[in-house]
Amino acid sequence: MRTLLVLLAVVALIVAALMYFGFISIDQVKPGVVQAPQFQADVARVSVGTENKTVAVPTLQVERPANAQSPN
Repeated sequence: MRTLLVLLAVVALIVAALMYFGFISIDQVKPGVVQAPQFQADVARVSVGTENKTVAVPTLQVERPANAQSPN
C-alpha cells in the first residue's frame, strides 16, 4: 500500500514538472455547465393572528395557621 502511494506521488510530481516546463498543456475546450436542480412544492397556508378573549382564572388564598411562627 505504501509503495502504491509513493508511486502515485512520484507520478503526480512528474506531471506537475512537465506542466511547469511546458511539455504538457491542458486546456478546457468545452465550458463546464453546472445546473442546480429545480424543485416545486405545494404547501399549506398558515395564518397567524390574535384575538381578545375573557378567560376565567381561579384565585388562590393562603391562610396561615394560628400557631405559626414567623421566620427570622
